[in-house]
Amino acid sequence: MAQDNILVIGAAGQLGTELVAGLQDIYGEAHVVASDVRDPDERRKQLFPLFEKLDVLNPKALAEVIQKHKITQVYHLAAMLSATGEKHPKHAWQLNMQGLLNVLDAAIEFNIAKVYWPSSIAVFGPTTPRQNTPQHCSMEPTTVYGISKQAGENWCQYYFNRWGVDVRSLRYPGLIGYKSMPGGGTTDYAVEIYHKALFQKHFVCFLKEDTYLPMMYMEDAVRATLELMHADAGKIKVRTSYNLHGMSFCPREIAASIQKHIPDFTIEYQPDFRQAIADSWPQSIDDSAARQDWGWQPAYDLDRMTEVMLANIKAGMEKGEIV
Repeated sequence: MAQDNILVIGAAGQLGTELVAGLQDIYGEAHVVASDVRDPDERRKQLFPLFEKLDVLNPKALAEVIQKHKITQVYHLAAMLSATGEKHPKHAWQLNMQGLLNVLDAAIEFNIAKVYWPSSIAVFGPTTPRQNTPQHCSMEPTTVYGISKQAGENWCQYYFNRWGVDVRSLRYPGLIGYKSMPGGGTTDYAVEIYHKALFQKHFVCFLKEDTYLPMMYMEDAVRATLELMHADAGKIKVRTSYNLHGMSFCPREIAASIQKHIPDFTIEYQPDFRQAIADSWPQSIDDSAARQDWGWQPAYDLDRMTEVMLANIKAGMEKGEIV
């Protein structure tokens, strides 16, 4: 059987940086092509031995990269996230929607075996049940990011049903990792807070102290993605996007978890426009479909994540590895 060659679009982002490493472990560095619209920084040049500068809105350039590297799987991560998208709504729609359609069209043209595209809890809205949000429910997203993700889910299902494109998706909660700084999402306070706790002992939070949101440690998110993509196609029953859940907490609780390690850490609350976005999202997610269909099970809770985050940020800064 021929070796798979993987293209990761949007590889320089928070998720992409770690997903590339996970794919390299499975397929080997020579078979994982990282791409982004910008050239990589010095750290990522080391992490991405195979790199292509690529704008996913340019279908010709996308086709050239796919042909050059004989790509068989595409992980399409490039997107403008919720908070940034509200500042640039039409550009966010263009990037998030047309980028996906370009990838799906390329999957047909070049007979790509599998496509991965992430969705988000942003597809949900104020009419969605906020506790244990079910796989199938009312969705009235209030952000352009959520609108684009909801539309994208339906396009993925359409391409699967009409043309047989094996496209798979997860609705990520807020993702928390230590290897890179956040990229403009509403849940990003839960990454920044660890950095501020270690180096400034104080954090100003843009959400209210009792704002519960679904979250997940990055290692779990990467593992979930790879488990989904390596599951037998017959087990994939959801062709829009699977609900995915790790844990739920509020800023007050994550601060308390940090204070177990850094007792003099303090936090204050200055809610901004992101509060309204957070208030429109679920507080916890029912991911029973993912558990039943392909065996999903999270490994991290809040306190375990806090311990690992603080230890790795401190070690990474000392080694110059945090990017």
